[in-house]
Amino acid sequence: MMTPLIGAALLAVSAQAATPALTQESKALLRCSAAFALVSHGQSVGNEASLKWPKLDTRGREFFVRALAQLMDETKLGREGISQLASAEARRLLDKGEVEKVMPGCLLMLEGSGV
Repeated sequence: MMTPLIGAALLAVSAQAATPALTQESKALLRCSAAFALVSHGQSVGNEASLKWPKLDTRGREFFVRALAQLMDETKLGREGISQLASAEARRLLDKGEVEKVMPGCLLMLEGSGV
């Protein structure tokens, strides 16, 4: 019989095994995509902290789409897997209060992307 603790440990190990190793560039794409999604949503609902950043609705969305498509190609993950990675990164940014910290670098990445 499997105890709940063993079951939880097995789930954690399988989740780690399913998560691909990302390059630094891929981690930055994921981080900035998540940050842009959070800020863009905040801007759409009038969040004061989000409104201080440049408008991200069109360019941020395009960056998000291109970056996640690139990550799908690199990792061979499907939409669901990439969606889970992006959601986890967004949660991490919110939980650690890092959106404000990463946005300046992400805006530079957005400018350099040509989007």
